[in-house]
Formats: sequence, C-alpha cells, structure tokens
Amino acid sequence: MKFKATAIMAGGLMLSGCAITPDPLTIDEINNFTRANVEQVVADQEPIAGSIGLYEAMARALKYNLDFKVEMMNEALSVSKFDLKKYDMLPSLVANSGYAGRNNESGGRSRLITPPHTISLAPSTSSEKNVLSGDLTFSWHILDFGLSYVRAKQAANDVLIAQERRRKVVNRIIEDVRSAYWRALSAQRLVGSLSRLRHRVERALRNSRLLSRSGEAAPLTAMTYERELVGIKKQIDELNRDLRTSKIQLAALMNVPPGTSFRLRDTRRKKTRLQLTMGPEQMIASALRNRPELREAAIKVRINRQDANAAMLELLPGANLYAATSIDSNDFLFHNQWISWGAKASWNLMRLFAYPAKKASIDAKRELEKQQALALTMAVMTQVHVARARFRYSRYILNAAREYYNVQRRILRRVRAQKRSNAASEQTLIREEMNALVAAVRYDVAYADMQNAYANIYASMGVDPYATDLDGAGSVKALAGSLRHTWVERGAKSGA
Repeated sequence: MKFKATAIMAGGLMLSGCAITPDPLTIDEINNFTRANVEQVVADQEPIAGSIGLYEAMARALKYNLDFKVEMMNEALSVSKFDLKKYDMLPSLVANSGYAGRNNESGGRSRLITPPHTISLAPSTSSEKNVLSGDLTFSWHILDFGLSYVRAKQAANDVLIAQERRRKVVNRIIEDVRSAYWRALSAQRLVGSLSRLRHRVERALRNSRLLSRSGEAAPLTAMTYERELVGIKKQIDELNRDLRTSKIQLAALMNVPPGTSFRLRDTRRKKTRLQLTMGPEQMIASALRNRPELREAAIKVRINRQDANAAMLELLPGANLYAATSIDSNDFLFHNQWISWGAKASWNLMRLFAYPAKKASIDAKRELEKQQALALTMAVMTQVHVARARFRYSRYILNAAREYYNVQRRILRRVRAQKRSNAASEQTLIREEMNALVAAVRYDVAYADMQNAYANIYASMGVDPYATDLDGAGSVKALAGSLRHTWVERGAKSGA
C-alpha cells in the first residue's frame, strides 16, 4: 500500500512537470522593462552646461557611449571568467552529510559456501534503523590540475582579446565623433539660413503661380521659373535632412537622449590646423605594433599553442590522491570515526585513437590563423597608406571647397547689390543664395571629412585616442582636457 502511494505521488510530480507551457510576457512586464531601460540609459550622467566643444564631445562619448560600455562589460566578464578558471586548479574539498532511516530493522543471515550449504546464525543486524553520517574528503586530480592550468592561461588571453576589442571600438567612436561633430556644427550654422531661404522660395512660388494664372507672365517662362524654384526647394530639404541627421548621430554617440537641445561651440575653421608628425614608415611600424586586430591575431596563436598542449596532456594517465575523515552515528560500528586515504590511477586509452584527428584540427586552425594574420598584415599596411592618401586629398578638396565658397560669396554680394538697384531679379538672387548655402555646406562637409580622415590615420595606426593613464572615472571636463592635450601633442591645433 505504501509503495502504491509513493508511485502515485511520483507519477503526479512527473505529470505536473510535463504540464509546464511557455508563459508570454504581459504588457505590464514589457512596459516596466522598457521604462527601467529608458531611465537607466542616461542615469548618472553629468548635465550639459553651455556649448559643447570637440573634446567635450569626445569625452562624453568615451564616458557615456553605450557601445563602449558594452565592450567594457565584456572585458569585465572575461576577467571574471579568468578569475573563475583559476579556482579550477585547486584541489577539491567536499563535505558530505546524510541521513538514512527505515521502518524496520535491516538484518540478514549467512549461508556456508561449501557443502552442506547450511544457514548459520540467527537473523541479526549491524546497523541502526536511523543513521546520521558525514565526511570531509580532500582530493586532487593531477591531470585535471594540468588541464585547468592551460585553460586558465587561455582565459587570461581571452581577457587580452577583450581589451583589444575595446580599443578598436574606442577608435571607431572617436573617429565617428570627429566627423559627426563638424557636420553637426555645420547644421547649427546653416539650418536657420536654409529655413529662411525655404520660406522665400515658397513665397516666390506663390507669386509665380499668381502671375501665371493672371496672364501677366508667359506660361512657359512661368513654368520654367517654377521648376527652378521647386528644384531649389528640393535641394534645401535634402540639405536640411542631412544636416539635422548629423546632430542626432552626434547626440547618440555622446549618449544624449534624442530631442535634447544642446549647442556646439562655434569654432572657426581657420583656428584648426592638422599636422602629421610621423612619416609613412613610422606609421606602418606603429600600426604593426599597435593595431588591435594584429594583437588579437597574435593572442589567438598563443591560444592555439595552448590547445596543442592541452591535447598532449589529455593523453597522459591521471592520478587522483584523496584523504577523508568520516563520522557515523551507527552504534553497532566498532569505530564511529575514522580517517581514510588512497590513490587512484586512470588512463583513458580511447584518447590515443582520437589524438591524431584532434591534432590535425589544431594544425589546420593554426594554418588558418597564420594565413589570416598575413592577410591582416597586408591589409593594415595598405590601410595606413590609404589613410595618408585620404588625408592628403581631403586637404586638396577642402582648399577647393574654400575657394569655391569664397568666389560664391563674392558673386552673392554682387547680385545683392544689383538686386538693390533692380538690375537683378528675385529669381537670380534666390538662386545665388541657394548656391552660397550649398557652397557653405560643401565647405563644412569637406572640413568634416578632413577631420574624419585625420582621426582615421591614428585609427589605422592603432594608436589609442586618449592618454594611456586615462580610466574614464574623472569628470567630463578633466577627460576633455586630457584628450585635448593628447591630440595637440599629435599635431591637432584646435580651438574646439
């Protein structure tokens, strides 16, 4: 009867486990989750005070950018895994305790093995119905220690890889900030002028349509004028879109919530001079030493070598040493407390057959990583040359954009003077004002491209965009000052 009840209870527990179904998220759970995320996105950030300069934008990106924080957390996770792996090298010390009970006495009789196989002794027991026991066992598997040591070394190398990936993300963020900052500053300078010009275009369109309907202007002339005005309005809207998007991108890089109003420090372009203080050979040497991708490739070679060592260790016999102290409440025992010790040796012979295949896999991976490193080396050297060429030509393009902008400004001044004396039409003035704004935008975009090309040179060299002793724990102002000092030393004379 008791067995039947136990079986029914076990069956009920098994059926209840099989009855579990997926539990979809409720609307309240989703809302609470997203609300908590939104609150944490900008938690503990220094508020924006005054206009933001280039180096403050960099500092805010390094301090608050979420992609950077993800890489920092990945690095911290790698460190935690490394710390955990070190404990695998320690011997084990296991404490056990137990309780055993039964409803009747255990006991037994014995039978002679030799004829006449008679049963000897009356039924007897050497154990109490209820027993408490416990032991503390120390054991150390020497082969596991060797393998754990190799795995811990690999975990230490994983920490180095996480650090290199963080450096790569930082370089990308700084490069993006430099480009987005100057484009956003261009938006700040020109969006108002574009908006005012658009209103004038709208007014001119209305006037043109009125003249066309009243018959005061020839239909073809009016439609041609209207087509030109519509084209100007389209160009204004496209410029507005591109310029406004750049400020949103900069806000995202600094982890400023979308829609937050902030102003950038209006730095004159002439106050910024960018110089290269190293030759191409020095830059390539620096890139081969410092590029995160090459360092990561070198670390992977280490890990592969450690995989080969681990495969060799697995072939060895294992020895397990142990010692234990035990206690038992069974009064029938002659000694209720005792110490035991011993050693065991084991050898998994099947690993001998698997080793050739495992070694071939490790060798193939090593050759793959070697070829990847060679390809990466060539790519890095090429990127340095491309970055230098891009920076050089970006300066040519900037000079051409500056000359075009200056010529267009002179043309606009002349057209405005002619408009005041009624020697030029409103259509001509609007067209030249649009050309002047386009020239200003192209000038700013060319300048932003040059700034991006300058940052790309240092990214291609693998040089960190901040001082080596920078930890990001200081204030935004202190971080910005350190960044300014670092970049000025490299040849960036900037008032931002």
